[in-house]
Amino acid sequence: MTAFSFSDRRSFLKKSGAGLAGMLLIPDLLRENVLHKDETRRLTILHTNDMHSRIDPFPNDDPQYAGLGGMERRAAMIASIRKAEQNVLLLDAGDIFQGTPYFNFFGGEPELRLMSDMGYEAATMGNHDFDNGLEGFLKVLHHAQFPFLCSNYDFSGTLLNKHTFDHKIIEKGGLKIGLFGIGIELKGLVTEKNYGKTVWLDPIEIAKDRSKMLKQAGCNLIICISHLGYQYANEKVSDIKLAKESTMIDIILGGHTHTFMEEAAIVTNKTGKPVLVNQAGWGGLRLGRIDISFNKSRSGGTSIGEISYLQSSNRNVI
Repeated sequence: MTAFSFSDRRSFLKKSGAGLAGMLLIPDLLRENVLHKDETRRLTILHTNDMHSRIDPFPNDDPQYAGLGGMERRAAMIASIRKAEQNVLLLDAGDIFQGTPYFNFFGGEPELRLMSDMGYEAATMGNHDFDNGLEGFLKVLHHAQFPFLCSNYDFSGTLLNKHTFDHKIIEKGGLKIGLFGIGIELKGLVTEKNYGKTVWLDPIEIAKDRSKMLKQAGCNLIICISHLGYQYANEKVSDIKLAKESTMIDIILGGHTHTFMEEAAIVTNKTGKPVLVNQAGWGGLRLGRIDISFNKSRSGGTSIGEISYLQSSNRNVI
């Protein structure tokens, strides 16, 4: 189907009715790939979450976000960054749907088509992505030219079986980036008829298993795309808790709690190594960004010996 362009969005409706302080080094990672002498490779990770069908900017009379956001502006920001950076990865952490008449009228089609136009490379499902049931999600899924990664939702007994993916490895500039998706428990949050026989699996255990598998597959960087929520006052599983319990995850890109962060948080995992945790608010108001440098070994060899987190900054979409 022809891509749903930004210039089409109104006619479609009518016709149808951050910088980190200093530099953080993680040694002893990334031993599998080889760099030429003195070569350094950069990766820029861009991410969004909880867009909630906000295709247009917030209305000018909105008391908090008047005139801000909008997918057209975001697309321009992404295009500008891609011109400046050689290796860019674009991801979304769920709750793409629900929140404006676009979803009520079209069930998620324009959101997925516009994200495909922007070149999103993977996403995970949030609880609101179940709002039209599994049938509604499947009806529009073919408009997404990117995979939905749902590692801890077992859809084998549902009509979504084999329509989502457990994990994905993306190669950029000779680097292997391992991705997997973790979703929040649906019981009590989503109407049962909307998720049917979907089985929710323990997010911490699944995350440990998938990150180990991706590490063994030679991935230079392991990213968890999460819709668990940033942090809770109780023992509910969150991104912060997942980071503390992890051993091989490098970055967690989160959603669900609509947390506006100026830059990524640094959490120490069970082996004493840092994990970056980031979230970019909601409504497409911000574009999250993390810049990484992959360097040759300090010993003077040519194997990748360390990863440097250069900066993170979550920019307003204006």
